[in-house]
Amino acid sequence: MRFDGKVAIVTGGARGMGASHVRGLVAEGARVAICDLLDDEGKALAEELPQTRYCHLDVTSEESWQSAVRATEDAFGPVDVLVNNAGIIHFGGVEAQTPDQFRRILDVNLVGAFLGMHTVLPGMRSRSHGAVVNISSAAGLTGFADGIGYVASKWGVRGLTKAAALDMAGTGVRINSVHPGVIRTPMGESASSDLFTDQPLPRVGEPEEVTRMVLFLASADASYTTGGEFLIDGGQTIGRTGHAAKSPAGTGI
Repeated sequence: MRFDGKVAIVTGGARGMGASHVRGLVAEGARVAICDLLDDEGKALAEELPQTRYCHLDVTSEESWQSAVRATEDAFGPVDVLVNNAGIIHFGGVEAQTPDQFRRILDVNLVGAFLGMHTVLPGMRSRSHGAVVNISSAAGLTGFADGIGYVASKWGVRGLTKAAALDMAGTGVRINSVHPGVIRTPMGESASSDLFTDQPLPRVGEPEEVTRMVLFLASADASYTTGGEFLIDGGQTIGRTGHAAKSPAGTGI
C-alpha cells in the first residue's frame, strides 16, 4: 500500500471530500488526523475508521494549527502528508458580498492553507520528505459570477501552491494543487445545475474521484511532480458543448 507507515493531516476531514480523502488514505495504510471544526462528525468518523484520530482545528488560527500538529505527532509521529481541504463558500458578487464575508472566505480558504504549510513544512524540510496537496477549485482557473470571494481565494491557493513549491525546491518536499469542479458534497449541493448540464462530462463529480487524484499527488507515484495544478472538473473549464446532454455520461469509475 502506498502510505504504509505514513502520517497524514486532512483539514475539513469530517465530511464531504475531506472524509473521502481520509478514507482513501486509511485504505492505503496511512495514519490520519481528521482535523475540522465539526467535532461530532469528526469524532464519529474517527471512531469508525482505524488508524485515525480527531483533532479540533480552526484553520484560521496559527495557535490551533500548532496544537493540531503537536497532537498528530504525539499520536502518530512526524507528518508526511498534508491535505489542505478545508473551505467555505458564500455566494455574492462584487457589489453584494460584504467586506466581512469576503475576508472570512479568504481567511478560511487561503490563509488557512498558508498556515497549514507554515506549520508543517519546517518538519518536512528537516526530514527531506513530504507532500502537500492544496484543494483549490475549477474556480481557481477561471471566473464565476456571484462568487467573488470564493474565486479570489481559490486563485490565491493556486498561486500559493506554486510559490511554496519554489520555496521547497531541492528539499524533497512536493506541493501541488487540485482543482475540482462541481462535486457531490454538502458544499456542492448549493451549486446551480447550470454549471454542469452542458459541460463535456455532464454530471456532478463524486468525492472518490477527487480522492484518487489526491492520493496520486501525495504518493511516490507523483515523485517528479511539484507546483502543478490538476483539474478534475468534467471538462468544465475547457468550454461548453452548447446543449444539454442527450444521454447519461459514464462515470469512468
